[in-house]
Amino acid sequence: MSIPTSGSTRIWVYAHLETPQDPKGDLARTLVESDHRFVVSTQVLNEYYAAMLRNRILDFAIQSNLDDMIQHCDVVLLSVPGIPQAHAIKNRYGFSLWDSLVVSSALDAGYPVLYSEDLQHDQQIEGRLIVRNPFRETR
Repeated sequence: MSIPTSGSTRIWVYAHLETPQDPKGDLARTLVESDHRFVVSTQVLNEYYAAMLRNRILDFAIQSNLDDMIQHCDVVLLSVPGIPQAHAIKNRYGFSLWDSLVVSSALDAGYPVLYSEDLQHDQQIEGRLIVRNPFRETR
């Protein structure tokens, strides 16, 4: 049985960019194609769309990827109580608001692992969530 897992935006962007010989892309694809059950927040879906547009990916391809993500992941809506929780996380841990919204959604979903390149590897958040950087060996 796999651990339910939350993935930040960059994981999905690296997984879907077709960059030859990119170790981050290879690792991200392996991760998202594994038997992990992922949760994505609406924050991640929106950030993903914007990031892929910045990478000049065609709109129909982005929408197709989003459809696949929505179909194969648990999607968590940012809740009204999640917004002040994100502010508290931002203040407590010094994360950006955007990262705090992702963390808040992962906490609300009850998923114990958040894959992120932006946060500190092995950091415990609120005693219920641990951050894992799957790319720490590729630096």
